[in-house]
Formats: sequence, C-alpha cells, structure tokens
Amino acid sequence: MRVALFVTCVNDAMFPDTGKATVAILDRLGVDLAFPRQQTCCGQPHYNSGYQREAIPLVRRFVQAFADYDVVVSPSASCVSMVHEYHARLAEVAGDATLAADVEALTPRVLELSQFLLDVLGVDDVGAFFPHTVTYHPACHGLRMLRLGDRYLRLLRNTEGLTLLDLPRAEECCGFGGTFALKNADVSSAMVEAKAQAVLSTGAEVLATTDNSCLLNIAGALARTERPPRRLHVAEILATTRASGEAWRERRLGLVGGAR
Repeated sequence: MRVALFVTCVNDAMFPDTGKATVAILDRLGVDLAFPRQQTCCGQPHYNSGYQREAIPLVRRFVQAFADYDVVVSPSASCVSMVHEYHARLAEVAGDATLAADVEALTPRVLELSQFLLDVLGVDDVGAFFPHTVTYHPACHGLRMLRLGDRYLRLLRNTEGLTLLDLPRAEECCGFGGTFALKNADVSSAMVEAKAQAVLSTGAEVLATTDNSCLLNIAGALARTERPPRRLHVAEILATTRASGEAWRERRLGLVGGAR
C-alpha cells in the first residue's frame, strides 16, 4: 500500500510538530509514508473567500501530487473535507472532464488521520503514553462533514496514563471558520470566548483537537486567561510512546527479533 502524507499548508507553515507527529505514529505502525514535495494548498482559503477559479490550479496540483498513491492521509479534517466536498465542484467550474475524472478517482483515497488509523489499519490503540488530563474539542469539519464520530475519543481513551475529561457543549463551534473569524469578528469572538470558558471549566491540563486552525483560535482566547492549559493536536499526544513502546510495536506488527 502506497501512502502519502498531505501535511497541509497551515501545518507546514505554523505547526510542523503535527506533521512530524503524524509521521511518528504511522512509522510506529509500520506504514512506509511518502511526502510528495510538490504538494501545496488544497484551495480552501480561496474557495471560502469566493475565488473559485483561482482555486482550480491548486486542485490540479493536488491531483498531480497524489494521483499515484493508494491512500493520502492528513492530520486536518478541514482540508480533507475541502477535498471531499468541493474539489469536484471546482473541476465542474473549470469545465475540465479530465480533471473531474481525476478528482473522482482520487477523492475516496484521501483520508483524515483517524479514518486511516481505525478504518484502514484497524487500530484504535497506537501505543501512546500521555500521563495528563485532557479535554477534546471535536472541530466542526470532522464532526459535521467527515462525521468522524468517536474515532479520536477511542484513540485518546486507549492512550496509557491519559484521563479524558468531558468538554461541556463540545459540539459547539469555536468561531474560527476560516475567513468567518475575520468577516464576523464580534460573533467569532463571542463564540471562542464561550469555548474557552468551557475548556477552563474542565480543569484539564491539555486541550486537544484535530484542526490546528481551531486550536489557534481557541488558544488566542485561552492566552488571555490566568492559567491556560497546553494546546496540542491529537496527533502530538498519540505520537508519545510508552516505556514498553518497542515491545508493544512488535506485538502489534507481529515482529520477531525486530525483523518483519
């Protein structure tokens, strides 16, 4: 199985540790992960701002970068949602039947990290060790568009040492929404303030979520409080290893004497 990492432009530019964590998790599970260097943006910022035609070259580039892979995995529900929901629409706007066919062929193979772990690899325990209290915010694109359900909750609950604390009104949006936070700043600020107060009410040491854009927004509100929790992408938690991590890895992969 040929697997490629779509790291996303936000992670590449601002949150490289999330990309590194994704690589660490999949390497631990024996996945030979490729990183096509020609990848760039999925086109979501352009599309959300009304610049559909300007996003079309990015769709073409995405298809070219990942066409040869059986699976494209990404630690971003937002960007995976963009591919699944709107790349076909942009191919239609372009009036390009070849691009439309390429998008149709590639889109089902583009998966969010938790989808790949649970649905393809059949793994809900990645051998992580994280002895802290954690509360989890299910970002909107994963919750409402990809319908990730409890995938990340299962992964967190199977993390050794981790205590998962329920987040009040977890399914409420944090108010980011890409350009929504800029165009509707007052509404966005009220939404993220409510989310930050819900996070603080849990008393958790760490806030985790699946999209770093949401994490960035919530972190801004939390930074104005007296004792804000740490903020981490779930992948960074799952990338931590148990003291017995190598023994766990061998059991999981069926290794004998370190040889496959």
